[in-house]
Amino acid sequence: MTDGTHGGVGQDGDGIQWLLEIGGPSTGRPGTSRSSMGGPGTDGEVGGVVFARGITPAELAHRMGADPATATEPISDTEIRDLDIDVYRPGDDGDGVIRVGACAGWSFAIEYGDSTGGELLTEIARDGAEVVHFRPMPERRPALLDYARDGAVLCGFGLGEERWRWGQEPDLLVPDLVAAGVLEADGVTSGDPGREPDGAARRRTLGAVERRFGLSLPRDAFGGLRLPAYAVRGTPGMALY
Repeated sequence: MTDGTHGGVGQDGDGIQWLLEIGGPSTGRPGTSRSSMGGPGTDGEVGGVVFARGITPAELAHRMGADPATATEPISDTEIRDLDIDVYRPGDDGDGVIRVGACAGWSFAIEYGDSTGGELLTEIARDGAEVVHFRPMPERRPALLDYARDGAVLCGFGLGEERWRWGQEPDLLVPDLVAAGVLEADGVTSGDPGREPDGAARRRTLGAVERRFGLSLPRDAFGGLRLPAYAVRGTPGMALY
């Protein structure tokens, strides 16, 4: 299959700890007018990944602002560069595009350009849906992670700054972070005060979230895996050259 469902990528995928390797959104500087791959080791325009449980990939796209009737034919991450995406548009919204699929019981949307996952988090999570949103934020560390359910953001934190949390239930994931050695039992003290590389500590945080929710994404989602794409903001040109 080419739509990114279980039959296409497998039930388990590759977990989510490897998401620390992806690039992040461009800062929107003038002259930034094309999206780029954003895969591991690159400084592309991947703004984040939205995981949603309880809704289909098409419904996820709809809740992020897409017209359900406007999906492209399945395209790869590399082919995103062939779309006419204007990330920076003075005085107006930039263009936002997503590619959607499903893995391990969760729908997912990979965000490119000026996407909508962050601001529409509660809308995506309405009617009992669960949502995990990861934003790499390479130019404005830390990377951010939010969990929402049934129309409310329950908890969120920055990777490496787990002691500072927000949401209606900010301590919801503290037991998982303590079990992973990210935090001490008080939920405040770092479980690793500088004794291991920065990236390793962040991987343990993503590992805790991965295990708690059963999240997974195939690495090939940032390679040759072909997924339908949608415009969610602005007026991107969605035709491949």
